[in-house]
Amino acid sequence: MGKLDGLTAIVTGSAHGMGKATALRFGKEGAKVVAADFNVSVEGQPLQSNPGQETVDAIKKAGGEATFIHTDVSSYASAEKTVAQTIEKYGKLDIVINVAGNLRERMLFNMSEEEWDAVIGVHLKGAFNMTKFAGIHWRQRREYGRVVSFTSPAWLGVPGQVNYCAAKGGIVSLMRACAVELVRYNVTANTFAPNNLWTRMTDRGLAQQEAIKRGEPPRSTIAAGTYGDSANVAPLLVYLASPQANYVTGHVFHGEGSEPNTFRYSLYSKPEEVNTVYTTVPINIDWLFSVFPETLGKGMELPAGSSAEQSRAGQGPRFF
Repeated sequence: MGKLDGLTAIVTGSAHGMGKATALRFGKEGAKVVAADFNVSVEGQPLQSNPGQETVDAIKKAGGEATFIHTDVSSYASAEKTVAQTIEKYGKLDIVINVAGNLRERMLFNMSEEEWDAVIGVHLKGAFNMTKFAGIHWRQRREYGRVVSFTSPAWLGVPGQVNYCAAKGGIVSLMRACAVELVRYNVTANTFAPNNLWTRMTDRGLAQQEAIKRGEPPRSTIAAGTYGDSANVAPLLVYLASPQANYVTGHVFHGEGSEPNTFRYSLYSKPEEVNTVYTTVPINIDWLFSVFPETLGKGMELPAGSSAEQSRAGQGPRFF
């Protein structure tokens, strides 16, 4: 018996990478899978092939049940239609895994409005759209619901991706809010942050692009069976989507591959107050300036190598 027998799942971004790996594993575990994908490149260009249907074909070949729905998750109407079609076909919807993503890298001062909107639209609005319409169904049923949305360690902040970082941070807050709102309907909402996995998105990195120019194959094409394999994310997602995880909600999980060939799952801590100062009102601003370093600012310092001079020399810190 599979871990997800009798359950129906929508997996967005299921044509490639971690979305595809998740859809395949969900099918193996007995879920009826709706592979939802827009079938475009990372840059948003239409593809000549139909990799979303290829995911469905692979699930069926392995003995599972699946269907492909062409979906633009950034479209409110498209998300609503996807949920409706799923319920019409399978009678219910139990699980939504929001994986769909894109990239439009640019430094803050060079980023266009279109580049900002495109990334926020797919990642953050897409997660909202799919969860909102699934949530309507779950509120009506009051039986079962699981949503897991992909964030990234980039939500902690990295250069050159302010749109991506903002979207991924927004997803964390979105899922925390959904966890509180939906718990009364037997629904859990969690977030998953993968790192150091080899996909067509990570193939775009500068180091990888240089390696490809040297004739090396894209790492995504040789990831199978290694710590960079997208399949490594799926087991934890299966657990979070399962009946056994009915007590797990509002959390941010992390999955990361590393040398020589290991993979780890971890749990982020929840934000909490660590430094506090009390005073009467009206607040004396001179007093605040005098006490800040040893109260609210206690223990704060710039990360090693983070001066303007070092940053300009390419010696800035890595935040994750």
